[in-house]
Amino acid sequence: MARRCDISGARPNAANNVSHANNKSKRRQLPNLHTKRIFVPELGHRVRVRVTTKVLKTIDKVGLHQTLKQHGLTLRDLL
Repeated sequence: MARRCDISGARPNAANNVSHANNKSKRRQLPNLHTKRIFVPELGHRVRVRVTTKVLKTIDKVGLHQTLKQHGLTLRDLL
């Protein structure tokens, strides 16, 4: 399973670990993904999505339908 947000599409980022001696080595910054079941009133049941915490906060604030609309998705894309 890819480490990617189902809604925002957030992926791992490449960065450097920097030591005290300023030596640099590659590392990955992984997105903060959580698997959640979100109730969708239009469908009448829950949908399992793997989303970042930032998207979860957005869903709590404006709702699932509006969040999907902001990212150019529909409910069908989650199924």
